[in-house]
Amino acid sequence: MNIVITNQALQWFSDEMEVQAGDTIRFYVRYGGSNPFHEGFSLGMSKDEPMNPTVIAKHEGVTFFIEEDDVWFFNNHDLYVDFDQELDELSYDYK
Repeated sequence: MNIVITNQALQWFSDEMEVQAGDTIRFYVRYGGSNPFHEGFSLGMSKDEPMNPTVIAKHEGVTFFIEEDDVWFFNNHDLYVDFDQELDELSYDYK
């Protein structure tokens, strides 16, 4: 499993969350919403320090990670994070 972050998504993190090189961003499972695999759950994110990361990706000095407890959510798919200009928000794809 991998995390892929586009340059446009990284810019969103910089603009909206003031993320800069050296910061760590966690993708986690949250209750509510939906995704292609699990109704009633969706993807959340926060600036957080890794405790037991299973998936780690670095992009321009920023570390993105998923903790071991949240890996089930991705159903053995890679996480692709991009920016949707039309909706002015991040978009997620699972491949």
